[in-house]
Amino acid sequence: MKLQPLVFACTFLIFVCSCSQRQEEARRPISHASGTFIKKSIERNKKLVANEEKIIDSIIKNDTLKEYRASNKGYWYKYETKVDEATAFPKRGDIAYFDYEIKDIENTIIYTKFETKPQVYYVDKQDMISGLRDGIKLMKKGEIVSFLFPSHMAYGYHGDDKKIGINQPIICTVTLKDIQPDPQAQN
Repeated sequence: MKLQPLVFACTFLIFVCSCSQRQEEARRPISHASGTFIKKSIERNKKLVANEEKIIDSIIKNDTLKEYRASNKGYWYKYETKVDEATAFPKRGDIAYFDYEIKDIENTIIYTKFETKPQVYYVDKQDMISGLRDGIKLMKKGEIVSFLFPSHMAYGYHGDDKKIGINQPIICTVTLKDIQPDPQAQN
């Protein structure tokens, strides 16, 4: 029976030795991300935006017959037909009925009003290019507005997979036909 205390002592000794508090060094990652890709991407995008703004600025300077306004979102617009009456602007939940056509910055039509079809847009509840989504809310019923959207406010680095290329700024002329409250929003 003297073997039992000896087994107990050995087990206790192994347990104490295995619990020693030695400091292990943390493993280092196999690869280090330097952030150079992101930095290069930021610089490339800054140059792209600056170049597009220069082109848009040139369009604005050459169109001396119209007054352009800069939006706080990064695009410019001019009124082709302005309504001076104190009427409502589309707001979230309204239904906006409009037509539009898209041109490139050289004023060549990409999509006609017939190709884009009359639009029924639930304001801020449907997917739409960010420039148009914001621009609609600046219009009154009956107005026609031409928007100059830099590519990041239009179809961006991807284009539309059809006629609008990558990083292509566009001119979008919108006719707001009507604004109606959403009848389902009343419930």
